[in-house]
Amino acid sequence: MHGRPLAILPESNGRPQGSRSEEARVQALDIFRHDDAHTRSFDAGETIFSIDDAADCMYVIISGAVEIFIDGAVLERVEPGGLVGEMALIEQLPRSASAVAVEPTKVSTVDRKRFLFLVQHHPFFALTVMDVLAQRLRRMDATLRKASPQAASR
Repeated sequence: MHGRPLAILPESNGRPQGSRSEEARVQALDIFRHDDAHTRSFDAGETIFSIDDAADCMYVIISGAVEIFIDGAVLERVEPGGLVGEMALIEQLPRSASAVAVEPTKVSTVDRKRFLFLVQHHPFFALTVMDVLAQRLRRMDATLRKASPQAASR
């Protein structure tokens, strides 16, 4: 990667907010916090995945921070309790963005089989994933409205 990506969208922490969502995030993070079998560590500046990579897993951020970007533009900053890589895992398609650790970062990896088990057996995990996806969609909608005044008036 060449230098730090240029931020073009408002920084977020990649976590659901609000009482139910916050409870879901905390419970979901607790599932992964002491799961050493699926834990990986990344140094600051290390690429976690790149756009168009095959999606073999998603990542739950345990500590540190990750930036998600496309073509050098930062889409989101994800902090502990946040998720990265879930879209490609759910869709079973190549990665739609890249992810880089911006500080020493510890993650728990979740492959598709484990993801499906967690969704089925831990409802708060499923709620957390849905909240993350919904918030990303809302932020994208807001960004598109700002970029295109004609779209905002429709």
